[in-house]
Amino acid sequence: MATKQHCAYCFTVLLAQLQNTTVDVVPMFDTSTEYPLFVTWNKQSSDGHEQLRGCIGNFSPMNLATGLREYAITSAFHDTRFSPIRAREVPQLSCSVSLLTDFEDASGYLDWEIGTHGVWIEFRLRGRRTTATFLPEIAHEQGWSKTETIDHLLRKGGFELPITDDVRSSIRLTRYQSKKQHLSYAEYVEMTSAK
Repeated sequence: MATKQHCAYCFTVLLAQLQNTTVDVVPMFDTSTEYPLFVTWNKQSSDGHEQLRGCIGNFSPMNLATGLREYAITSAFHDTRFSPIRAREVPQLSCSVSLLTDFEDASGYLDWEIGTHGVWIEFRLRGRRTTATFLPEIAHEQGWSKTETIDHLLRKGGFELPITDDVRSSIRLTRYQSKKQHLSYAEYVEMTSAK
């Protein structure tokens, strides 16, 4: 599913954007398939840990070349939680591509498995439908229980009132799986210089 070539394509798109070049980036993978997808940029800190720099995607199937190009740029420059990625950061970056699969309506807010499912919740906030999601690896990486994950999602979606079991039970939860690939900038340089 997701491949290192998908991640390398995102790096190439990012570098072209940072260098203000209009060169068409030719994908080195099958572009006829469509998936819902997310592109995630992380930056390695001085202590060796990765810190999130941007993560944006969508839940509608998209042509891979179009979707990866769009979300490589969007997650790098328009994730409002972070300042835009700068050229000097690129050597410390890694890129992950998550292709989303196996969407299922859950029977309740606990009807999913940590480490297996991503969760996408819908709830009403000030009369409007609001959504929030975490990819499958997030709850496990953070050490959260299912309930803690749902509470964090509600907060991520802007819910500011006390969170009760009634609030949790009122959400609509969709679970999904992800096929993920990861590539560091060093691996990208090695891949592209080997051509």
